[in-house]
Amino acid sequence: MTEQQFSPRRRRRRRGGLNWLLFILALVITCVVGYIKLVPSFEQQEIAYSYKHPIYFNGELQQHGAFIQDGHIKLPLPVLEERLENSPIYYEEETNTLVLTTMDKVLRFKTESLNALLNEKSYELSITAQVENDIVYIPAELIEQLYGLHIEQMNDVIAVYDAEFSVDTALVSRKQGTALRTEPNIKSPYYRELEQQEQLLVWEQGEGWSKVQTTSGTIGYVKSDHIQLGEAIVYTPNTEKYEGLEHDLSGERINLTWEAIYNRQPNLSSMPAMEGVNVVSPTWFELVDGEGKIQGKATHEYMEWAHKRGYQVWALFSNGFEPDRTTEVLSSTEKRFFMIQQLVAFAELYQLDGINIDFENVYTEDKENLVQFVKEMMPIMHEQGLVVSIDVTPKSNSEMWSVFLDREALGKHVDYMMVMAYDEHWAASPKAGSVASLPWVEQSIKRILEEDQVAPEKLILGVPLYTRVWSEETQADGSVKVSSKAIGMSRAKEIIEEQELTPVLDEASGQHYVEYMEDGIKQRIWLEDEHSIAGRVDLVHKYNLAGIATWQRTFADNEIWSVMDRELNRQ
Repeated sequence: MTEQQFSPRRRRRRRGGLNWLLFILALVITCVVGYIKLVPSFEQQEIAYSYKHPIYFNGELQQHGAFIQDGHIKLPLPVLEERLENSPIYYEEETNTLVLTTMDKVLRFKTESLNALLNEKSYELSITAQVENDIVYIPAELIEQLYGLHIEQMNDVIAVYDAEFSVDTALVSRKQGTALRTEPNIKSPYYRELEQQEQLLVWEQGEGWSKVQTTSGTIGYVKSDHIQLGEAIVYTPNTEKYEGLEHDLSGERINLTWEAIYNRQPNLSSMPAMEGVNVVSPTWFELVDGEGKIQGKATHEYMEWAHKRGYQVWALFSNGFEPDRTTEVLSSTEKRFFMIQQLVAFAELYQLDGINIDFENVYTEDKENLVQFVKEMMPIMHEQGLVVSIDVTPKSNSEMWSVFLDREALGKHVDYMMVMAYDEHWAASPKAGSVASLPWVEQSIKRILEEDQVAPEKLILGVPLYTRVWSEETQADGSVKVSSKAIGMSRAKEIIEEQELTPVLDEASGQHYVEYMEDGIKQRIWLEDEHSIAGRVDLVHKYNLAGIATWQRTFADNEIWSVMDRELNRQ
């Protein structure tokens, strides 16, 4: 063979050797890259906080730090406002006044002062609250005492835990090589090496990495197989749970009737028997100025009469339906307290059993302050053994009559909530209709129970004892002018007899209905009678409500009391 015949084979051999070298090189590169990936970061990083005393709440870093004075921890109000339920802390910047509320306590004091009021009694603080850089700091010991939080200091870190809380613990199981890292991977910087048997809190546990916290407060990540889980730390409430006020009617159906007192006191000698009624609510007290002064119409004679009959007296307190005056008193801690003190004084003087709050025609901007008034009022009233209820309208878009009512928040504090389920068609309504059709009433109940989560055992159904005579007068242009006047049950019966009418059942409203002509003008009445009252009480049973409240006593005929009692107490 010639040399030319051998040359192609030699070229193939050189090409095979090059492929082998490339394979070895790729293998080496792969091993080096793999080794680099397995090499942990040796960069040590100092932990940096935005505050000298950072706060971890249930293991979460907060946006504000704590303040420490003479060994006393003080917590920033913004953190407490975010983490405590039902906004129990109120701060009035103009007067530097703090009001801390629970279900059975209200603590009032000014920043930089050791003098406080606990409910109505003097109380001495051991450390003051203070304001630094426009942030209010409150002594941690008060927060622990009132709200049951658990507060610990870990070097410079402040750890705060809910009243009921648990967190897992662990011990470092390796002698060396366990680094507390900034992120859950070995390439992230580390804070420090952990020692064997060092105790940790475990906030998150994963297959590869766990989020832990050291006893000095530093939070970072360790490999999960480098720690051994131990027993959980369980925090239990260190405050007694308030069970609420036990009163004589607890667990019974409430059968309340309002006594509207305007210029004259009722004639007690001619009062009907009112079979089944167990609470009367005379409209005795009214806010009369912007300073919080309350005017009263109570009498000892009425109290003696009511208690002899076995009635409890839940006196009504009204804002007079005056919005500007209401804004002025609700926006001031001092004026709210002044109103509460007067109500307590009236209750002691007349031996009242309860207070019924009736604030109507209120600006929406006063919503939170009305809730705050109730929060501050409840502990003091309960301390006096007084039942507190509040009247609310059915939910609607009316700013002044409905939207201002935070029914969900109010329902968490009051003993009872009366839903005034009437005036579906009000006095000046442009359209004639029922004062309270049964479908509308049921929908009003359901919305408060479902949307506002008010407990049914707190909800009392407001029942009208009145109706309206609607006049529909046809005008020259063909339009209809509508007007109305309110009448009681007895007057409605008289009209039926005088006009020789036969009531018919109006299926849409669930009520009996009559109409007639008077001087060429159509008159229409949706009747309140035994049938409609039974239908309303059916809703009390259907939704397991606390009872009924009727507006108002003088509109009733004497026979209706036994009907309500029978229907309310039937099985």
